[in-house]
Amino acid sequence: MSADTQPTEPFPSEWREQPVARRRHRRWPWLVAILVVLALVVAAFFAGEWIARDLITKGVQQQVVSRLALPADQEVDVDIPGSVLFQLAAGTIDEVRLSSDDVTVGDVSGDISVDLRQVKIWDGPTMADGAATVTLDEQQVRSLLATVDGLPAESVGLAAPNVTASTELSLFGAAIPLQIALTPSAADGDLVLSPAALQLAGADITADGVRERFGALADPLLQGWRVCIAQYLPAGVPLQAVRVEGSVLVADFAVDGTLLTDAGQRAKGTCA
Repeated sequence: MSADTQPTEPFPSEWREQPVARRRHRRWPWLVAILVVLALVVAAFFAGEWIARDLITKGVQQQVVSRLALPADQEVDVDIPGSVLFQLAAGTIDEVRLSSDDVTVGDVSGDISVDLRQVKIWDGPTMADGAATVTLDEQQVRSLLATVDGLPAESVGLAAPNVTASTELSLFGAAIPLQIALTPSAADGDLVLSPAALQLAGADITADGVRERFGALADPLLQGWRVCIAQYLPAGVPLQAVRVEGSVLVADFAVDGTLLTDAGQRAKGTCA
């Protein structure tokens, strides 16, 4: 048998060249480590954000209660939109919203909301002009008007867009009921109530018609009332506008930007 025809035997398996296994790069531990670090950074940021927001909120609440001489348990809600940490780093709080219900100042109480803008922390503190709103229900409006001469405050009601009041006029010994609808407005920081409509014994009547029947007796009721509220407020918070919305009276105030730095703006106003 020749070599060409002799059957060949395969090499033993242990002689064969074994394929070299490629080394796998295990990258996932690095990814996990990066994700863990990022998670810690995020957690630290939110923890710092919560701490900063809590400190500022409590500080503002304490200042409001202290400066307005409110009861220690007066609830004051403080809202600061956006990231407190970023705003602190920039040195300016873009906006601070304050609100509290049934706030009593002197003999008057109402629900108050205040919007302060551009409050600078490091240089001041100072702020840009802000705004405030006070909401009064019927009973609170009666309390506010109780000291106004000639105004029947006990009969005052609210019927948008007017303040209403009723009284009686005497004619030949008979008491004739008079209903008055008063339009509220603001003038030089005062609350102004101007007669808009009249009803005498349930019938519509003009101011001239009332004067013809009752003469000078009716004049105090037809000229309207001007109510000074400066005694209840800082000089830097003047009344800007008044309106009746549904069953409440809403008063809008400006907040002077120098209120934080000028003691004169924080002092209560006076009524002549």
